[in-house]
Amino acid sequence: MQPTNERVAFITGAGSGIGRATALAFAKTGARVAIADISLASARETAQLVESAGGRPLAIACDVSREADVRAAIDKIAAAFGRLDCAFNNAGIEGDQASTDECSEANWDRVIAVDLKGTWLCMKHEIPLLLAGGGAIVNCASIAGLVGFAGIPAYVAAKHGVVGLTKTAALELAKRNVRVNAVCPGVIQTPMIDRFAHGEAQVRQQLVAGEPVGRLGTPEEVAASVVWLCSDQASFITGQALAVDGGWVAQ
Repeated sequence: MQPTNERVAFITGAGSGIGRATALAFAKTGARVAIADISLASARETAQLVESAGGRPLAIACDVSREADVRAAIDKIAAAFGRLDCAFNNAGIEGDQASTDECSEANWDRVIAVDLKGTWLCMKHEIPLLLAGGGAIVNCASIAGLVGFAGIPAYVAAKHGVVGLTKTAALELAKRNVRVNAVCPGVIQTPMIDRFAHGEAQVRQQLVAGEPVGRLGTPEEVAASVVWLCSDQASFITGQALAVDGGWVAQ
């Protein structure tokens, strides 16, 4: 893999939360960072932060559920940087809260399209560019990809799918100098969690109470795990789903 200060990293869903924190974390290592988000304005905000930190960003509008968008994003990276070394497929939505028998088909289709199909589409188009020089992919799953949660069947199914897809791709690429892993964040202080809690202090307190460490995680803590999994320090790690959850799934 390239020296850290020559690497090119691609992050989806980088307009806020974990994606934004990861873009900044890669920039601090000296990597060139391609920042993709469904909202170009949000991607550009992250790019400005990366630039202020001394990085060289590229902001891209991308709906990961659309293959044409993903293909165009990878083409822009190839044209701008000529290579790809690290990819963090982070874009995702939580969807509506509803039991399995009350989940709407529209909600199911949208969550699967973004969280699972979007991850697959990104990998499909990242892999050819990564194979040129070797590299690493990290997919963003969730603790909901490791255990079940009542009330969010589409999200749980999608994230379990991301873990399975990660393992499959890792085996396919194991002898081709591309590693594939997943991070499985626990309850992290992000806009997604704010939406889940509906601004209710009691819900937030319940989320904190469920964490063995007694607090929510930060986007920066997940970002550090992603950067490490993409580094040479993790050179013998592939096909793994790393829980970054304050001990949540150990309960």
